Amino acid sequence: MGHFTDQTGYSLFIPHRPVRIISLVPSQTELLSVFGLNEEVIGITKFCVHPEQWFRQKQRVGGTKTVNIPLVQSLQPDLILANKEENIKVQIDELRVSFPVWVSDVSNRADALSMILQVGEMTGKAEEATSLVEEINRRFLSLEGDRTAHKPLRVVYLIWQNPVMTIGGDTYINDMIEACGWENLFRNQDRYPVTNADEIRRLKPDILMLSSEPFPFKESHLQAWLEILPESKVLLVNGEFFSWYGSRLLEAPAYFTGLLQQIENQA
Repeated sequence: MGHFTDQTGYSLFIPHRPVRIISLVPSQTELLSVFGLNEEVIGITKFCVHPEQWFRQKQRVGGTKTVNIPLVQSLQPDLILANKEENIKVQIDELRVSFPVWVSDVSNRADALSMILQVGEMTGKAEEATSLVEEINRRFLSLEGDRTAHKPLRVVYLIWQNPVMTIGGDTYINDMIEACGWENLFRNQDRYPVTNADEIRRLKPDILMLSSEPFPFKESHLQAWLEILPESKVLLVNGEFFSWYGSRLLEAPAYFTGLLQQIENQA
C-alpha cells in the first residue's frame, strides 16, 4: 500500500491492503461496516454498538480508554484505527510499537470528511469513500436550505449531569450545532466546560439539549431542567447524530431537519 500520515501528523507504513483491522472508535467502526469490511474487521470496542450484528459477533478488545493490549497483540492486526480524543495516548503508543495505528483528530465536518477519505484509501475502499463524501455534502447543502426557513436559536448542549458539562466552540458537536443554524452559548470556551444551573439560567437559552451520550439523559432529567428553565424549550436529543463523525454524517441532516421542525411546532 505505502506510507500514510494520520490526522495527528504521525507517519505509518501499511505494506498491503489490510485484512485484519481493529477499530477502537465507535463512529469509525460504523464507517468500516458501511464500506462493507465485514471479513476484514476482527476487533472492536465494547462501545461499538453499530452495526448491532458486529456488536454481538465481533471480538471486543475492551473500552475506548481501556484497551486490552495483550488481546489486541494476540489478534495480530495489520491496521488499528484510533482517535486522539477517544483513546488514551499511552495505549496508542504501546500498540504502535508492533502495529500500524492510524489516529483521527476530528473537530469539524471537514476533518470528518478527510478521515472518511483517508480510511477509504487505506482499506481499499477509496471509491466508496468518495461517493459517501459527495452524498454527505449534498445532504448538508440541503440542510442549509431547510434551516433558512427557521429562526436562529441560542442553544446549550449538555453532555453530563453531575457535574453539569457542556461543549465549547472547538468541538465537533459545536460544528454540528452551527450546521443547524444555531448559536452555541458556550462557543467562546474550549472543549467541555463545567457549568451549572445558575449560569445556564442567566444565559437564557432558547433551547437546552440533553444528549443521549455520554451521559444518558432521560425524561426525568428533562422534567427537572424544565423546572429550572421554564422559559426555554428542553429537548432530549440523540447524541450519535451530533458526535459520531463517520458515516453517521449521512443521516445527520435529516435528523437535524426533524429537530428544526419539532422546535418550530412547539413555538
